[in-house]
Amino acid sequence: MMSILKNFLILLLLTSTQTNLFGQAIPDYYSRTKFLVAPSSVYNHGLLGFSNPANPAFLKKPELHFNFTTDGSDVFSIKDWGVFTGTGGFGFSVQRQHVGDYGATDFKFSAATGTQAFAMGLAYGWSRTISHLANREKLFSLGSILRPARQLSLGLTANVSVESNQREGVAEIGFRPFGRTDLTFFADAAIRNGIKVSDAPWSVGGIVQPFSGVYFSGRYFESGAFTFGLSFDLSTGGQAAQIHFDKNSDHAFNSYSSKIGGTSKLNIFEKKWAAKKHYTAFSLKGRVAYLKYDYLDAGIIKFSTILKNIKAAVDDPRIQTIAFNLAGLRVNPENAWEIRDELRKARSAGKTVLIFIERTGMTGYHLASVADQIALDPQGAIDLKGYAMGNTYFRGTLDKLGLGFSEWRLFKYKSANEMFSRDSMSSANREQSQAFVDGLYETTRAEVCEGRDFPLQKFDRLIDEHSYFLADEALESGLVDTLLRWTDIDGFIKKTAGRKLKSLAPSLLNPKNNTENWGTKPKIAVVYGLGVCAMDSGIKARWLERVFLALAKNTAVKAIVFRVDSPGGDGMASDVVAEAIVKCRKQKPVIISQGQMAASGGYWLSMYGDEILAAPSTLTGSIGVIYGWVYDKGFGKKFGMTSDVVKRGAHADLGAGIRIPFTGLKIPARNLTEDEQKKAEHIIQSHYDAFVRKVAKGRELPETRVREIAEGRIYTGTDALAIKLIDRIGGLSSAIELAQEMAGLKDEPTLEIIEIPRKKGLFNLRNQISPFGFSVNEQIDFELLKFMIEHNGTPAALTWPEFHFGLE
Repeated sequence: MMSILKNFLILLLLTSTQTNLFGQAIPDYYSRTKFLVAPSSVYNHGLLGFSNPANPAFLKKPELHFNFTTDGSDVFSIKDWGVFTGTGGFGFSVQRQHVGDYGATDFKFSAATGTQAFAMGLAYGWSRTISHLANREKLFSLGSILRPARQLSLGLTANVSVESNQREGVAEIGFRPFGRTDLTFFADAAIRNGIKVSDAPWSVGGIVQPFSGVYFSGRYFESGAFTFGLSFDLSTGGQAAQIHFDKNSDHAFNSYSSKIGGTSKLNIFEKKWAAKKHYTAFSLKGRVAYLKYDYLDAGIIKFSTILKNIKAAVDDPRIQTIAFNLAGLRVNPENAWEIRDELRKARSAGKTVLIFIERTGMTGYHLASVADQIALDPQGAIDLKGYAMGNTYFRGTLDKLGLGFSEWRLFKYKSANEMFSRDSMSSANREQSQAFVDGLYETTRAEVCEGRDFPLQKFDRLIDEHSYFLADEALESGLVDTLLRWTDIDGFIKKTAGRKLKSLAPSLLNPKNNTENWGTKPKIAVVYGLGVCAMDSGIKARWLERVFLALAKNTAVKAIVFRVDSPGGDGMASDVVAEAIVKCRKQKPVIISQGQMAASGGYWLSMYGDEILAAPSTLTGSIGVIYGWVYDKGFGKKFGMTSDVVKRGAHADLGAGIRIPFTGLKIPARNLTEDEQKKAEHIIQSHYDAFVRKVAKGRELPETRVREIAEGRIYTGTDALAIKLIDRIGGLSSAIELAQEMAGLKDEPTLEIIEIPRKKGLFNLRNQISPFGFSVNEQIDFELLKFMIEHNGTPAALTWPEFHFGLE
């Protein structure tokens, strides 16, 4: 970076020594940037790349500026004008200026890249004129903006003619003594051929923000000219006006600017005048997931986006009512609980929450029950059967196929292999499964009854005696407040609010942390560990290890939230990531946020965090190890396949057998011998002992206590809190807030949340290529079954999700 800046300075010095006449091939810098309130690197993204090509790198959303000047003091006239646009690192501008009796139209295309601390851009400009007297040459422009701290912004631009040796350099500086937009001082200078540095034109000035979104500016030029300006941020853009005075202090002209788009910001008047006069509506049709593809993935709703939108609605003073359409929503109980908890916080903040449902079950109704008012479609229904937990057992299937399966179960509750070794639940598995279902039911009952003001007995009666409610029955029993279609939601909102509210799209919400401060924003990284614990698939442990070690060194990232949603798998994969977390914790806080499942190897991933948060409905714990062995017990004979092998080594043939064509799967020809079984038991016990010791160390519990609560037993988040396997009940938002607090960023207005990975990929081709898609539960089953076959005979820290957490 420093070498680049050095080259810029050298360029500026070289340009200052040129002696050729400049003419109008490159017009005077200040005459062609008269729309600027302040230097480009200081305020409002400049002219979106027209004056400094690096500006578009800072654009988060598309912006369009329309600027014009008056003809002298005639406020109803238009003399010069410009249209400046930019988005995603690119800018395009058109500016029309009068040159004497003639006009020139300047065009410029710019491209930029960089970070919040440093950006560079390149631009190409050309002009159209009707007279050689207004001739302007084609230009290449190279610009940079350096913001090493909140207090300082530096800009450099080099303009080079491609038709002659004419050059120009512009240097800018901005200073914010308090590191905020409240007060800004600035200065700039333009150096060109044939002009000494001491004779270069310059300007100085300042911008004051006395109220939110309102700016007063003043600028003095070396020529003696000066300007005064007033600017407003608006929810849909912004407005600005400047009065220009010449060197004799006479009113020369006015300039005006209208901005559309960009980051939504409110001024103090909008906050007062529009307070609680709007509603915002969200449609949650689709499946809630942590990650999605950029394209061909329209049926997925990002979980973090839902949480961010609710927070933005809470932060926006214009919003009185938040309306949610849950029609077509597919979500697991844990994610639903987190969404519900955010809506509960919205109600506590004074927002009215309305929820519309068409057809829903336990999970969907549990979510809806948080609302002030629930609306149900007149042809809709509510299915409240309760919760069930179970699995399909394949022992008979394996027998029919001629496949043998041996299970080594040394721990009472570690039941993942039961589905292959039994035809029904073991008593231990029934015990823990019933406890989990009871916990889930009691959480739902308590929160529904609180939300709907029901006695607990009424909830039980509705579940056990009725269970299925048509629309009229749901209204009569108090499950909903009204019957209507989503298309009639405006009238319902008006009735609830007592007055008509204006609709505000979610994209126009004004989040709390949208202040455009300089410098690198402090960041909280949300890292996802999803799926089976494996080295190169599922959670991708090798990759996750690199991620944590890199984040430990990244000074911009102040804390990490590790979101774990995994049934476990390979203990080595879990341990690789867990040890990386230990190293990372030496540099910054690491908070664990458990999703629907963080069991066995998923809990292994969690145990070394500074704190662990889980929802009441999280399935966690399952501290234990399983071992299973699939072998040929007539399968090959049924399909006419045999195998043969030569060996050297008493156990070399263990694992040798037939390979199933086109699948790459191999079925061992024999079961383990007695000696091999004893060795397997030793390996299982050794892995388990290591697991227990690590949990004891990570959770600061006596090893004897860990052994008491381990044995592979699963727990709800509520029960896990009671036995100190987690530290508090909370979701992803609570984990982020805790990370902010531990990093000393509790009241930080410019905090940035980054997600790793940010997306699944570019295209979702799986469901596009297949003539039939797989359900989420089928994908989970396939992933786990594939893992178990590939790791046949390998100890695994795995919990099979017997309860598929019904995606409704």
